[in-house]
Amino acid sequence: MSSKLEELQALLAPVVVALGYECWGIEFSAQGRHSMLRVYIDKEGGVLVDDCAIVSRQISGVLDVEDPISVEYTLEVSSPGMERPLFTLEQFAKFAGEQVKIKLRSPFEGRRNFQGLLRGVEEQDVVVQVDDHEFLLPIDMIDKANIIPSFD
Repeated sequence: MSSKLEELQALLAPVVVALGYECWGIEFSAQGRHSMLRVYIDKEGGVLVDDCAIVSRQISGVLDVEDPISVEYTLEVSSPGMERPLFTLEQFAKFAGEQVKIKLRSPFEGRRNFQGLLRGVEEQDVVVQVDDHEFLLPIDMIDKANIIPSFD
């Protein structure tokens, strides 16, 4: 996790938790005037639009005071949704048995993209089975990971 993401997590997660939600994860993509800060929230029973609005107002106030982002950006508060992003080892462990799509920051065993069955975690690695091969992917190499929804 980058130092900017760590700073934003430390600043915003307590605000989300204080409002009664789980801070599922935070994404920040700095792209000049098109920068995006996305905060994923969750709660028992699911997240409604009103929940996102409540959290967005509170986070906006904190961001205005603390001013941790020097560029212009858009704030988006969202539920994790069906293609739930995974950020932590705990989240990967919780969703073992699901199909996942994982993109790495740099190649591992000659590839950056993995899609297969999430087997769980071993120490600091995410275990994913692709076809007949099991890969242990270091958590700090994962750029993006999402659940692939099943419509059974």
